[in-house]
Amino acid sequence: MSAPDPYALRFPVVALVTSAGGLDALSQVLAPLPTDLPAAVVVAQHLAPEHPSQLAAILRTRTALPVREAANGDELVPGTVLVTPAARHLLITSEARIGLLDVGNAPPYRPSADLLLATLAVTCGPRALAVVLTGKGHDAQAGIRAVSHCGGTVFAQDEASSAYFGMPGAAIDTGLVHEVLGLPDIAAAIQAHAHRAPEPAPRAAG
Repeated sequence: MSAPDPYALRFPVVALVTSAGGLDALSQVLAPLPTDLPAAVVVAQHLAPEHPSQLAAILRTRTALPVREAANGDELVPGTVLVTPAARHLLITSEARIGLLDVGNAPPYRPSADLLLATLAVTCGPRALAVVLTGKGHDAQAGIRAVSHCGGTVFAQDEASSAYFGMPGAAIDTGLVHEVLGLPDIAAAIQAHAHRAPEPAPRAAG
């Protein structure tokens, strides 16, 4: 008798995390992705908290995938991109929904890639894919440790194609990154991951 699948999310989820230089990187990653992508996508880019974000509206013009700003309680849906609002942290809850935390002007990373990735790891397990794109600092370093611990996959943008190599470099320094990729190669790698991610285990009878 097979054990029940322990993870709330039963399809792949791709978390794109970035900071400085992220708009161009996100645009290049999302543009080639097809509308039938069998994975949900969540975007977290460090944003100034004092102004509403236009990130979702901009990305919507650069990909065929539906893109919208995440709202508290949203479901994750394959083939849909949810963008973290400014001045919020985004979590993946135990019910496999979006949880938003109002944080205003503190702490310094808004939204926190570490918080997003850690909660994604325990909810999605081996179906989680963390993609660390250009950015300053070292946010995501702890989060990818969680993703790796729970059996997920980590990609990082290479130095040559990064506007800022702080975040990808810190990720690579953990020794837990599965692939270091040039920006033009990331979309294809995401598609390949989405199609080979583990299927749900059969539920136990009774």
